[in-house]
Amino acid sequence: MKIQLQKVLPKEIEQRSFEIITRELGDISLDPANEAVIKRVIHTTADFDYVNTLCFSPNAVAKGIEALKQGACIVTDTQMARAGVNKATLSALGGEAFCFMSDPDVAAAAKEQGTTRATASMDKAAAISRPLIFAIGNAPTALVRLYELIKEGKLKPLLVIGVPVGFVNVVEAKELLMELDVPYIVARGRKGGSNVAAAICNALLYQAKERE
Repeated sequence: MKIQLQKVLPKEIEQRSFEIITRELGDISLDPANEAVIKRVIHTTADFDYVNTLCFSPNAVAKGIEALKQGACIVTDTQMARAGVNKATLSALGGEAFCFMSDPDVAAAAKEQGTTRATASMDKAAAISRPLIFAIGNAPTALVRLYELIKEGKLKPLLVIGVPVGFVNVVEAKELLMELDVPYIVARGRKGGSNVAAAICNALLYQAKERE
């Protein structure tokens, strides 16, 4: 059997991909407010399960877009997620992307407190005096610490993207987040990842840039 590849120019690949996604969704109706986020996550993962597992608090996407337009910064729990965020677009809107996981003071604090670097990195982020969006794609301990900081009134993020992947405390951490009165986008269940966190950030960033 001879394999024939389609001839597609680089600039057309993303457009064609989104056309395929739309076609394969068929009669599935997506909330227009959340559609761009859902489709970009599918584009990143080739996983249509996210149609059912991505959960949005009321007006979460609109609130995230508005926060970015006002210069909010993005804090991630992995360097991979930070690398995947479109920092040129974020910078053009007045924001920055942070990940403190590799910082020596975070490693020292985690060792001293007997906790994870992800937990300690959230404590460091809580000291930032700028509007923040958190994008958690790997560490459920980061999400649990965010839950605690928010409950204690020490942190009030404009949006939390909670999409850690895995088996231990992942589902539970996501469910905890959704109990809070804070805007969220959560991938319910075990699936997620740093690439998903970055994809959601970028879906919001591109819409924020378009609406400037």
